[in-house]
Amino acid sequence: MVTRKSNREIELMRVAGKIVAMAHKAVKDNIKPGMTTKDIDDLVEKVIRENDAIPSFKNYNGYPASACVSINEEVVHGIPSPHRVLQNGDIVSVDIGAMYKGYHGDSAWTYACGEISEEAKRLLEGTKASLFAGLEFAKANNRLSDISHHIQKTAEGLGFSVVREFVGHGVGSKLHEDPQIPNYGLPNRGVKLKSGMTLAIEPMINLGNKEVKVLSDGWTTITRDKSLSAHFEHTILIKNDGYEILTKL
Repeated sequence: MVTRKSNREIELMRVAGKIVAMAHKAVKDNIKPGMTTKDIDDLVEKVIRENDAIPSFKNYNGYPASACVSINEEVVHGIPSPHRVLQNGDIVSVDIGAMYKGYHGDSAWTYACGEISEEAKRLLEGTKASLFAGLEFAKANNRLSDISHHIQKTAEGLGFSVVREFVGHGVGSKLHEDPQIPNYGLPNRGVKLKSGMTLAIEPMINLGNKEVKVLSDGWTTITRDKSLSAHFEHTILIKNDGYEILTKL
């Protein structure tokens, strides 16, 4: 069942989302070659805890860190490590969740580390564009798959491929709630959107083929062809006249 949030719940989610945005700002301001993925994780956890929140991901289904930090061909769920050192030219996807007084915010962004290639820039710009193309259809009385369809249409129109195995989701008092939100599909399908719904929309887009595989750690997912992958996500509130991004400053 897809829940609609009360005004009190929405206010708590705004705070959680703002804390997530603050953690992303800290990453954006500090990311550089020579950092480890564990450095990024430590920075994220510090910001979250200093703002009276709890990292949503830590110990979630056994996940060992506060952030997912995925480099280059890693699509999602990269486990931070003191032995993974960022290099000039890397693209780094950082997925962050924070729980404030029982409610979650969830957002991912892919960052350039130093000077990146033109094709990497194109992938980052295209993935962000696909997110916002989907969000244009995030408003009451549209169907859920209208968001999905326009993410796919934009990404594939730019020559990229859309990961099928991972999807967006409802979010609120639980990190993952109904509905599941694919980043592909036909329009005018699925749940009718209503004001008060809170959703995490998160396209994962590959430069090459769409196929992915999970590595032996059970978490880190990479592109099968080792092509670059990018991940952009916001938690949003559905409103009658559109949407509000909850994970921004």
